[in-house]
Amino acid sequence: MHDKGLSTNIGWQDKDAYGKSLSTRQRQRMQRLRTWNERFRTRDSKDRNLKQALGEIDRMASALGLPDNVRETASVIYRRALSENLLPGRSIEGVATAALYAAARQAGNPRSLDEFTAVSRVDKMELTRTYRYVIRELKLEIQPADPGSYVPRFVSRLDLSEETQRLARDLLDGAKQAGITSGKSPVGLAASAVYAAALLSNEKVTQSQVSAVADISEVTIRNRYKELLNASEGLTA
Repeated sequence: MHDKGLSTNIGWQDKDAYGKSLSTRQRQRMQRLRTWNERFRTRDSKDRNLKQALGEIDRMASALGLPDNVRETASVIYRRALSENLLPGRSIEGVATAALYAAARQAGNPRSLDEFTAVSRVDKMELTRTYRYVIRELKLEIQPADPGSYVPRFVSRLDLSEETQRLARDLLDGAKQAGITSGKSPVGLAASAVYAAALLSNEKVTQSQVSAVADISEVTIRNRYKELLNASEGLTA
């Protein structure tokens, strides 16, 4: 129930408008009114909080091209955070962004931290800190991001072929078998695999173009794609 901005604060003094002390019955009645007033104010505050958060989730999901199921999961995560009182000391925007980031990871439709930071109203450090806090407190099960889950989006945005997409996945599988993916950025691995696969399939794409799509440095691509090709050669040798 919203008060349309016409909220009422019931004072703590047990006196009437003329400063006279209230009777016992009147004091009891005022106490009940204070209790109900506080309940409505608290509920109204949570309603406004939730409305703002869901608006942020929708805005960011649209900007990132995330599907409805990810938005719905993010909304559930945010509601849980709100009901379990995880908001004090943290911004609505920060928890909303963390909820959406977690939901995207759970759905196997991840976006990088940099991509989230670009559309969020909080910086990367706050997002990272809040995300870790939320998944820990809510005991969310988040699997490590799979580099392969980024490949289709990068291939699509670069207008590359299905053959390049298949080769990129093969390169990532080979790298995993060779044990060289541990501790490396999934986004960097995916982008480098796409670049290497494009070279193998004779498609024209530059490191700069891949860098822009994946939002990582050309240096990362340059270093990683050679490692991926070497790992692939090692497995077939």
